[in-house]
Amino acid sequence: MKVVFAGTPEFAACALRALIDAGFEIPLVLTQPDRPAGRGMQLQASAVKQVALAHGIEVLQPLSLRMDARDAQRAEEAKAAHERLLATSYDVMVVAAYGLILPRSTLDIKPCINIHGSLLPRWRGAAPIHRAIESGDAETGVTIMEMEEGLDTGPMLSMERLPILDTDTTGSLHDKLAAMGGRMIVEALHKMAEGGLAAVPQPEQGVTYAAKISKEEAKLDLQRPAAELARKVRAFNPFPGAHAQAGGVTIKIWNAQAVDGKGRPGQVLAADAQGIVVACGEGALRLTELQKPGGKRLAAGEFLKGFSFDGVSFE
Repeated sequence: MKVVFAGTPEFAACALRALIDAGFEIPLVLTQPDRPAGRGMQLQASAVKQVALAHGIEVLQPLSLRMDARDAQRAEEAKAAHERLLATSYDVMVVAAYGLILPRSTLDIKPCINIHGSLLPRWRGAAPIHRAIESGDAETGVTIMEMEEGLDTGPMLSMERLPILDTDTTGSLHDKLAAMGGRMIVEALHKMAEGGLAAVPQPEQGVTYAAKISKEEAKLDLQRPAAELARKVRAFNPFPGAHAQAGGVTIKIWNAQAVDGKGRPGQVLAADAQGIVVACGEGALRLTELQKPGGKRLAAGEFLKGFSFDGVSFE
């Protein structure tokens, strides 16, 4: 079976490596254009592009796949990509966190299968891992689905569940789901080749949407309950990183737990090596890993060596 692969970040790169290791022939990879990254803002290839080039696979990086795009350059690149797909011999396109919309013209060439990091129809959309943790879901998983023009609305081919631990961050859960997705897509393609993979429509009940994460959401509102804020800290680790202001300084908070405590929201109730305990709208939040602007991520005890909370409250 020949597979065209479309994806961009590490979640997708994990699936691409799994397909390569399983011996699938991959004549072409689509990924988003190189983006500026790092302190020097140098152009950086996506994780998928790096894997593809390391294995000598041709890479396309169109700005869009929509041939009717209003922008002339995007429309031209989409047309070139469409012609390249038509000229490529392949059986199926596998898509994982590509970041571009696949129009009907692309979906009609060959079957398109998506690896989605949620238990569909819950958390359709861009940020299913973040939203599952933020909402306090007990479990998540991976769904392999057929693609159609709707947002993650296609019929399901396979699904596996995974419990969300109290210690899981988006980073740790991402790695588990990425490995699961890589294994599952290999299994799904083998079953497809044998004619034993049946599609099941998604339930009409339980649909939720995982909106893209914005940096503005990362500011903690200490009027909210501590349990809710603790989930938010885990959900926004490693990106974009939850934060709050103390003494006019924006402090990123990488690890925190809800604890008992009462006081004015933002009031520092205790500050020692065990953590900085901050009163919330309900309960309190123990901050155990923090970071000042330009500094390193530090455990609470180390952080307190360079920052005093005497007379300082969080805002």
